[in-house]
Amino acid sequence: MKIDGISLRQLRCLRAVADSGSLTGAASLLGLTTPAIHSQLRGLEELAGRLLVARAEHGAFRPTPEGQALLLAEAQIATALARAGRDIRALQQGHVGTVVLGVVSTGKYFAPGLVARLLRLLPDIEVTLRIGNRDTILAALAADQLDLAIMGRPPREPAVIADPVGPHPHIIIAAPDHPLAPADPVMPGDLLAQTFLSREEGSGTRTLMTRFLDRIGEGATWRAVEMGTNETIKQAVIAGLGIALISQHTVTEELRSGRLIALRGIGLPIQRSWYLLRRADRQPSPATARISEEILTMRGAFLPQL
Repeated sequence: MKIDGISLRQLRCLRAVADSGSLTGAASLLGLTTPAIHSQLRGLEELAGRLLVARAEHGAFRPTPEGQALLLAEAQIATALARAGRDIRALQQGHVGTVVLGVVSTGKYFAPGLVARLLRLLPDIEVTLRIGNRDTILAALAADQLDLAIMGRPPREPAVIADPVGPHPHIIIAAPDHPLAPADPVMPGDLLAQTFLSREEGSGTRTLMTRFLDRIGEGATWRAVEMGTNETIKQAVIAGLGIALISQHTVTEELRSGRLIALRGIGLPIQRSWYLLRRADRQPSPATARISEEILTMRGAFLPQL
């Protein structure tokens, strides 16, 4: 049997003949001529090397055992194609698919919870989470390795569409027994006299801290000690090694428990927003559009609350 030569058209003609019992009836079912049905059926029988239909009582065509075997295969193919059609429609409508979401390191305190929400809402869409500092996430976005990204300040490059998703306040934290803890407000000169514990170059928080201290210091120098993670910074502040400008969303538990306090000062907290980004020069897939829509609909409900 020459299986490779069999076409879907031939199998459909065999099905129509078996269902209708005649070549004329099959032609009517498929919108073809009777000679066309005969030609397709004859070609299929030549490939099979067997008769596939035979006349029964009253002259109706009925499938032979070999014909029944091919009809079983035709039914399985039809089911598989129908399933594929449903899958393709689901992909086109954004009901299934894969979306890679990049989030800056500061967002790691809420990103897993956000992804969990998305998976509950859209269980057929796989959301892959990637965490990195601002430069890492922007490089991945520029390299087309991310479908969406969440960060604070939208970049100039690559060109993006940025939608605000919720508030992103930044505060200066200190140990509860720090000498500046009672001050209301803390004077700029007193802040500049402290040691600031800072994230690495490439961090959005580091950039914000530098701009803030340069602004209030009006050119005065200040001291910073670089530390690699927010967790290290928090533990160092608790230990009394310095103070830090940090996203409030990274210290909600420590503030709630009293292990850290937020200093009161002019211009504090620094109010920023979280943004959901996607490349401006890329058409989002239906799945990406669905995930984006769900995130924006939440209006920041996934963000930590103090």
